[in-house]
Amino acid sequence: MEIALENLTREELVAEVARLRAVLGLAGIDPDPALSQVPLDTQPAREQHRQHPTTVQSGVSKDLPETLHASLLALAGSEARQRAIFESAIDFAIILTDTAGIITDWNAGAEQVMGWTAEEMRGQSAERFFTPADRACDWLGEEMQSALREGRALDERWHLRKDGQQFWAAGELSPIHDENGAHLGFMKILRDRTSEHLAGLAMEDTQVRYRLAAKATNDAVWDWDLLSNHVLWNDALEQAYGHPLANVDSSGDWWLAHIHPDDRARIHRSIHAVIDGSEVTWTDEYRFRRLDGSYADILDRGHVIRDVHGQAVRMIGAMLDLTRMRAAEAALRQSEERFSTILETIEAAFAIVQVKFDADDNPVDYCFLEANPAFERQAGVDLRGKWVTEFAPELEQFWFEAYGHVAKTGEPANFENYAEAFERWFDVRAVRVGDPAERRIAILFNDVTERRNAEERLRISEALARENVQRVQLALEAGAIIGTWNWHLPTDRFTVDEGFANAFGLDLALGREGLSLKQIIATVHPEDRDGLIAAIEEVIARGGAYAHQYRVRRADGRFYWIEANGRVDHAEDGTPLSFPGVLIDVEDRRSIEAERDRATAALRALNDTLEQRVAERTAELIQAEEKLRQSQKMEAVGQLTGGLAHDFNNLLAGISGALELMNLRISQGRLDDIDKYMSAAQGAARRAAALTHRLLAFSRRQTLDPRPVDVNLLMEGMTELIQRTVGPSILLETISAPDLWPASVDASQLENAILNLCINSRDAMPDGGRITIETANRVLSPEMAQAYDLPAGEYLSLSVTDTGTGMTPSVIAKAFDPFFTTKPIGEGTGLGLSMIYGFAKQSGGQVRIDSEVGRGTSMCIYLPRYHGNAGTGTSVQNNSATALAGACGTILIVDDEPTVRLLLMDVLGDLGYTLIEASDSVAGLKLLQSDVSIDLLITDVGLPGGMNGRQMADAGRQVRPGLKTLFITGYAESAALGNSSLGAGMQVLTKPFAIDVLAARVLEMMKG
Repeated sequence: MEIALENLTREELVAEVARLRAVLGLAGIDPDPALSQVPLDTQPAREQHRQHPTTVQSGVSKDLPETLHASLLALAGSEARQRAIFESAIDFAIILTDTAGIITDWNAGAEQVMGWTAEEMRGQSAERFFTPADRACDWLGEEMQSALREGRALDERWHLRKDGQQFWAAGELSPIHDENGAHLGFMKILRDRTSEHLAGLAMEDTQVRYRLAAKATNDAVWDWDLLSNHVLWNDALEQAYGHPLANVDSSGDWWLAHIHPDDRARIHRSIHAVIDGSEVTWTDEYRFRRLDGSYADILDRGHVIRDVHGQAVRMIGAMLDLTRMRAAEAALRQSEERFSTILETIEAAFAIVQVKFDADDNPVDYCFLEANPAFERQAGVDLRGKWVTEFAPELEQFWFEAYGHVAKTGEPANFENYAEAFERWFDVRAVRVGDPAERRIAILFNDVTERRNAEERLRISEALARENVQRVQLALEAGAIIGTWNWHLPTDRFTVDEGFANAFGLDLALGREGLSLKQIIATVHPEDRDGLIAAIEEVIARGGAYAHQYRVRRADGRFYWIEANGRVDHAEDGTPLSFPGVLIDVEDRRSIEAERDRATAALRALNDTLEQRVAERTAELIQAEEKLRQSQKMEAVGQLTGGLAHDFNNLLAGISGALELMNLRISQGRLDDIDKYMSAAQGAARRAAALTHRLLAFSRRQTLDPRPVDVNLLMEGMTELIQRTVGPSILLETISAPDLWPASVDASQLENAILNLCINSRDAMPDGGRITIETANRVLSPEMAQAYDLPAGEYLSLSVTDTGTGMTPSVIAKAFDPFFTTKPIGEGTGLGLSMIYGFAKQSGGQVRIDSEVGRGTSMCIYLPRYHGNAGTGTSVQNNSATALAGACGTILIVDDEPTVRLLLMDVLGDLGYTLIEASDSVAGLKLLQSDVSIDLLITDVGLPGGMNGRQMADAGRQVRPGLKTLFITGYAESAALGNSSLGAGMQVLTKPFAIDVLAARVLEMMKG
């Protein structure tokens, strides 16, 4: 029979090669040329054949059947195909080893699976890809021995990759033999099955957990195969509902049939809505019939499993028996209702308290989580949901320690204690409740204040009674009490002792037998008798203590003052029973009291005259104080006017002297010196203007031109000027707050304030130092605002801080006073800080000083926030002749001062403007209401005629909307202008002003 070599396995091919070699050997033919393509692993057999040739080796080659030749060719081709298969099977790791397990060949699949290349593994032991545990037990050796015994060895186990990771592989080890059956080595085939292995383990674990859960749960777990309508139940079906699994119909119809008829249709619809829809979970409640015919309340939950097409194929769920739970819930509700009813109705206060502990585990507070209505009645306050320290921050430490001890140790506590914050006594029983870690306790307490007060009153009463007994005894012995009585009210009989009888001038024998009230009061002074009877009747009616003073006639015929003290006791029905008491001789006391009354009257008369004398003296002191204040005012005014007079006299001397010399030189024809004197006069005039500006700033009446300003940009723009001013020995640092709010402020005045503060800081640091200018946004609360003397709100602050000598408290107190200075004579006017203070106050802000001697000073200006966009805060005036050239337009000038109108007419007329003038508001308004063309209104603020300049301009704008207006003033009428009330097209120019400034401002407004 012909053999199909291409269908042979590698082992079969090796055996076929060995058989062919034997045939060729017997025929006397050298097998080498015919088998030149035999693989390397067959070479040992060929070498063995060469070493042991057979005796029949010739004459047979020509007679070799053609089938044998074809077999040899097929064998060679099969070897080539096997090599190709060996190298291309990358999903399988194929390893060839010799008989000792040394690797001889390693295919691409082995490299793919384990990471080592063939070059790295040839000549290495196959143990290299076995785990350390397998190497230790020589698993490879055992596997090779098993393969030799059984023909092959199959296993699944962990192996190693080159990177040290382990993988699970299914392996087969087969021995390789030659045609003579000699053992040549082994072939190991591995396939990575890690994912399948882990998935299998997970599946097994899941199945085990599912089986354990199904056995352990009290729920009846069901597994419904929707395609076969077959249901599997766990043992809980019989345990919970009594249905033996052996007798249960495994179809879904059995389950549906055991649902209560009233619930069956609803459950059928609800579960099939999930199965037939796209949802995967189902939950519903119904009644399920037990084996005994009773019904259990069921909460059923199911999960739908769908195939790749979304078709429901399986559903797994569990039935939870709610019967016991609902019975327990009902019992719990009843118990809670009973408990709640008890707590709501009992008089004892009840509360659940959460105790708070600090980091050292000491109790520091407790919160009332729950409380019954009696709690508020007993405690006098509703503390539910509140911490006790919120109500009683000074509560005694005893309460925290007592409750904390119960919460920590669980030891109950029972005590009575007084709570000062509640002003009550409490009888308390405390026990720990809930989880000990929650530190909660239950408190049951009663307000025992009345009982304690009663006990205290009883104790005091008993002590008082004891004292009274002792006092009566001592008084009797000392003679202070002169007698006692006991009146039996139902029989109206008095029994008295000897002292009483003597005091009333009565017969002692009658006193012992019993006297009537009529007999007792017979010796009472007629003027006191009615009062005595009324006092007796009143105490008998109400019961209790009795005290009354009156006069009685004794045996000597004289009347003496006595005091009767007693007590009326009533029966339970209110009937008066007894009236015991004592008599006290108060004759001497009444004499002393009479003397005291006379002395009191005399003292009152003295006091009346004393009050009059004190009132007169107080009036004199008030008048003297008012004179002192007036004197201090005049002194301050004198200081101010003296300083002004001194400075202005100096300036006026310079101005008048320069003008006289100019007049003299002109008359002499010496015109060369005119410019010098003119410059001197102008300089003095400018200094005088600066002085008036400072005074106006101090008085908060300077003319301001407030506009929205970015203070950061203004500060940065001044940095170079300030650094040049303070000199190189002082380091200047600016700190700009990000997102600084803008302020509505006169930029030039703010620049002057900053420069003045920096100059003061420089003068305070003669040896150099550091000046820091810093801005910040500040929100002042009502408390902070009150401390800063500002309205509450949003402000930006600008502070100038130095490292200079600092100021003493006394200097700080006077720092803003006009003409106050600590600088040497001639080096300071004393108006710098007063000007800054006035400017800040006039701008709606404030200035504050923080200074310490030897450490430096910080001056901080607070300005209100402006809500809007800010400009740069400065404007550049182009005063060149070119800029002023070509001026045209009509300007109305309104000013009550003729010299000012003359100046304005001449200056602006020379510039080419058409000018109209008016001397008061009435004339100015007529011109504004006429049809005369007017491009700009220049007006003083203070005008005669019934309207000020602002009012006239507003009236003019009603007929000339958008009329440009320039206010010129030397005094800021705040009611007329305000700090921020100027409208669009309105500006302010302060007198005195330079001609070029006036011209530039007019040109700017005409072109604007």
